[in-house]
Amino acid sequence: MKTFKSIQHIVPSPFVNMGPIKLRQPLPIQGIENVDPFLLLHHYGPYAISEFNNPFDLGPHPHRGFEPITLLFKGEQFHRDSLGNEMVVKAGGVQWTTAGRGIIHAEAPSKEFVKKGGDLEGIQLWLNLPSTHKMIPANYQHLEDVQIPKVFSVDEKVQLNIIAGNQSNKIGLIETQTAVNVFSAIAQENGEMIIDIPENHQSLIYLLGGKILVNGKEILIKGANQMITFHQDGNSIHFKALKQSTILILSGEPINEKVTQYGPFVMNTQTEILEAMRDYNQGKMGYLY
Repeated sequence: MKTFKSIQHIVPSPFVNMGPIKLRQPLPIQGIENVDPFLLLHHYGPYAISEFNNPFDLGPHPHRGFEPITLLFKGEQFHRDSLGNEMVVKAGGVQWTTAGRGIIHAEAPSKEFVKKGGDLEGIQLWLNLPSTHKMIPANYQHLEDVQIPKVFSVDEKVQLNIIAGNQSNKIGLIETQTAVNVFSAIAQENGEMIIDIPENHQSLIYLLGGKILVNGKEILIKGANQMITFHQDGNSIHFKALKQSTILILSGEPINEKVTQYGPFVMNTQTEILEAMRDYNQGKMGYLY
């Protein structure tokens, strides 16, 4: 029997400054430190990229202890890292980096995209790793839009993209370290769908654009760029689009461990943070120029 999860929080997605970049950050936000195992959600763009305007150029920087994930909705980004990977991620594609014991990567709109110009928009997630996995070897996974399994509503007004996890007997191709679901959805006006979410998962919906009803008439999301979190009850979430909408749906089994973060490092203790800084300075996370 399907039962809807009850809503815990509804929060806006305020702009924050990340260096020269202005982007939206619904997580963390006042009152919500994380939605375990998800630590951070950044919604960047849409930026009108051109040879005269290219703010989203992130030079080489390190990570340890978690998984930085990029879901690209518009444009093109070029990824390169200290493992030797070089990949152009296009709209609808995903790059899933397992930082583990350490990786250095850089990302920016591809040179070809900057030259021709266009909108760049995406989501960056930080997904925590449990203490047993924080020092595993780094890894990089890339999916193009055509590789991502898709589920459609009965009337075909909703397309659900299964990036990780499973839904309606379709399984995402991303290999995950913990039990998580990462879905994106494009819903036409009046399109609706019920998403199955395990009762023990922490879960959220983020609205990138549009207007939706969540769990029937329980709550109306009045406009774009809002996040809803749910209690660990029920086993499903229902949404209906009141106009064309772009939606992110996340859920995961909580890790329930202390989080100690300093900049690009996410560990369990302050000592481990200091060790990460030392290892980075000594080149143990590799090199990228």
